[in-house]
Amino acid sequence: MKADPNVSLVYSTDIGRITQEAAPQQAPETDGIVRIHKDSKGRKGKGVSLIKGLPLDDAGLKALAQKLKKQCGCGGTVKDFVIEVQTDNREQLKTLLEKLNYKVKLAGG
Repeated sequence: MKADPNVSLVYSTDIGRITQEAAPQQAPETDGIVRIHKDSKGRKGKGVSLIKGLPLDDAGLKALAQKLKKQCGCGGTVKDFVIEVQTDNREQLKTLLEKLNYKVKLAGG
């Protein structure tokens, strides 16, 4: 009998609930340029700066986000290898990243 790829085992009477372990995510390929976007969609008009293209793993991104948030005096988060910083001051973020030897461009509006 062929196994249907659309059906997966959820519960077994032998071992109980079946959980699938998530594979660690790999950082997307970058061109070596860090881009800082301005975005306010879905945030009730509040502007945030999105930092994309950093060649770091998840732990490195969280550490860099913590450092940037502390320097800017604002909040933020890391989602899907993108750092969201709750500030519109992209120039300050650009200078902070350039001090860390990243090649930075301001992108978007």
